[in-house]
Amino acid sequence: MLKNPYRGKFIVFDSLDGAGNSTQVKLLADYLNKIGEKSYVTKEPTSYLIGGLIKSQLTHDWKSSAECLQLLFCADRAYHLEKEIIPLLKKGINVISDRYFFSTIAYGNLEIKDFEWLIEINKKFILPDLTFFLKVSPKVCIKRIKKDRFEITLFEKEKILEKVWKNYEILAKKFKQVFIIDGEKKVEEIAKEIRKIVLNKLKFKR
Repeated sequence: MLKNPYRGKFIVFDSLDGAGNSTQVKLLADYLNKIGEKSYVTKEPTSYLIGGLIKSQLTHDWKSSAECLQLLFCADRAYHLEKEIIPLLKKGINVISDRYFFSTIAYGNLEIKDFEWLIEINKKFILPDLTFFLKVSPKVCIKRIKKDRFEITLFEKEKILEKVWKNYEILAKKFKQVFIIDGEKKVEEIAKEIRKIVLNKLKFKR
């Protein structure tokens, strides 16, 4: 992956579905904007054309091969970076993304056993300055998902999520600046821990 060469910082949250990514992304963005570090929130899959195709497959509207799905994720990501993320980073605006390539690799390895190929097809993309994985047990994730959503998507089953989390742990060892956070603590406690890491690692002024 490529090191971020731009003024803005790129921060990613990538965890099991139901772990609380979206909540922590919003809390961090609100905090950074409050202290004068202009920040923008985005997510993957995107709401662009290819992102829509991906979402349709994840909700069983259509089906392709696992390899096709991974390449769609990469195409969506390439456009996401070109259209949205990189222009903001160039302006010095921090970008916080709810999911990135870690997620597609962790889930993609369920059907595609060639872990290195999954990494290889993402090698031209920017590596985040900081990445957070929220560690929440699959049982708790499923409970949260069932409470908040009507439909369970393609990957949201407990035993599957156990395998996916193991892949996240492998990725945390392979890449720098990845922090695993206990996502079962109180929301504000998690947010404080994340803020502390962000301020220390990225040298943001309070």
